[in-house]
Amino acid sequence: QVQLVESGGGLVQAGGSLRLSCAASGRTFSAYAMGWFRQAPGKAREFVAAISWGDNDTAYADSVKGRFTISRDNAKNTVYLQMNSLNPEDTAVYYCAQDVVPYILRPMTPKYWGQGTQVTVSS
Repeated sequence: QVQLVESGGGLVQAGGSLRLSCAASGRTFSAYAMGWFRQAPGKAREFVAAISWGDNDTAYADSVKGRFTISRDNAKNTVYLQMNSLNPEDTAVYYCAQDVVPYILRPMTPKYWGQGTQVTVSS
């Protein structure tokens, strides 16, 4: 059974940084693309970033490009999202997701999801 557990969320002031982590178990982590999505109150869930199995391909939403960086450590079965220059529009629940293919599908439609971690950016 696949388990994805996010951590690292919290409250931060505008301009600050956070690093989210997602620990995966239940499948061969290194074989699949991973992604981050977010859902703000009253809005649909949206794609944030993705990384291929071998970390040689990444993708970002235009709204976070240049501010967020996705990375993975296959030895630790963990994917990260480094978020810099945060602004109040980044406030959302952030979800880790795992696909069933090793490469990034565009659009990404993951099969497995974590429970989410809240990120709140104050102005």
